[in-house]
Amino acid sequence: MRSIELAAEELNPLIPHTAEIIVGFIAFSLLYLVLRRAVVPRFEKAFAERTDAIQGGMERAEKAQIEAEAALKQYKVQLQDARGEAASIREEARAQGAAIIEEMRVKAQEEATRIAASAQAAIESERQAALTSLRNEVGTLATQLASKIVGEALDDQVRQSRIVDRFLEDLEKSK
Repeated sequence: MRSIELAAEELNPLIPHTAEIIVGFIAFSLLYLVLRRAVVPRFEKAFAERTDAIQGGMERAEKAQIEAEAALKQYKVQLQDARGEAASIREEARAQGAAIIEEMRVKAQEEATRIAASAQAAIESERQAALTSLRNEVGTLATQLASKIVGEALDDQVRQSRIVDRFLEDLEKSK
């Protein structure tokens, strides 16, 4: 039985030989040292850079968000100021418009008063001219009529003037 056990031990593929274990251990140790000195620092450096990039990107995004919010607030303030300024400009324009309308109304009233006074003066002037013309015509007609009634010529200009004036005075008194 012992030989079967020895044969079975030698033939067992699951149990490695001692030399293979030593060579495997040395190879594993060398591979471990190479990876530890060369590859792991590169991985750690890449991970650190990626972490910094992600962290920096997040910080930049937060900073950009804060700046955008500040710009939005500033825009809203400027918009509100602009609206207030526009309202004051509209109110000022309304006030100026009302002042201009009032000024134009006053000027129109003054112009109407001036035109009415001018028309009144023109009417008075024409009335005086008509009265003078009427006096001359009435005087001529009265003189002609008186000449026909009296039967003698009244050619004296001073006399005609006095007769006409007296006649017109009598007419005005009878009104």
